[in-house]
Amino acid sequence: MVLRTNVKLNFGLNVIRKRPDGYHDIETLFVPCHEFGDTLEVIAGDDYSRTSASLFARYGNVVQGLSEDGKLMITIARAEGVDWDPLKDLCAKAYFLLAEDFDLPPVKIFLEKEAPVGAGLGGGSADAAFTLKALNELCGLGLSEERLSEYASRLGSDCAFFIWNRPMIGTGRGEILEPFDQDLTGYDLKVIVPEGISVSTKEAYDGIVPRCSIEGTIGTGDGLRELLKRPVEEWKGLVVNDFETTVFKLHPELAAIKQSLYDAGASYAAMSGSGSALFALFKK
Repeated sequence: MVLRTNVKLNFGLNVIRKRPDGYHDIETLFVPCHEFGDTLEVIAGDDYSRTSASLFARYGNVVQGLSEDGKLMITIARAEGVDWDPLKDLCAKAYFLLAEDFDLPPVKIFLEKEAPVGAGLGGGSADAAFTLKALNELCGLGLSEERLSEYASRLGSDCAFFIWNRPMIGTGRGEILEPFDQDLTGYDLKVIVPEGISVSTKEAYDGIVPRCSIEGTIGTGDGLRELLKRPVEEWKGLVVNDFETTVFKLHPELAAIKQSLYDAGASYAAMSGSGSALFALFKK
């Protein structure tokens, strides 16, 4: 089974408060973006792979991992190289998570990483969610989207969004999702991923000032929901990404890129997630 994943953009991202468990409550609108994505293949046992030969032929740095019980083999290729343990990749974690509850057959995963890493686009989370969906179908688990979303939320705060993969308001850690009708047919989307700038989530959160104290109101997403119903031309200064405050101090060139998008006539421009990717909407 070969799947093409996609990434996400955040339209507004409010950091509401720090929770007792160390996470933060947020409110944001997740929107699918198909401009970037990875190629994921999941096959059972010794089935024929449609992508492995191509990966080894085109990439000089291909890493592989084999679980201790021999039931999972994972292969990852990336032009910039892979500097992490493949068995700790979110795709592998998705397999191990389901294997806790189901007797999964031996599986091979082949992942060609093409989506930017450390850009706030959720490429790794998408890979994990798509792996869950692939295993559900391949192994005949019969899990509903609701159940898959529950598993995905245990892998990462924005993983659950990619199970649904349509505009969703995210609250809590980002795993509490509600559909949102967002029609942007009158706008062109431009996404910029600056070269050489990678921002970790920890780096983005360092120095962030949540909107409420720990005793304060958690926030339901209603405020953001109402703002997003306004014309896009009114979003500037209202639909904001709180991470821009900290990330732009560390990387002022990102603030300059955002301003250049407005100078070029964008109706709205913002950073996605914890950065470094930026996007803009231009009225057609």
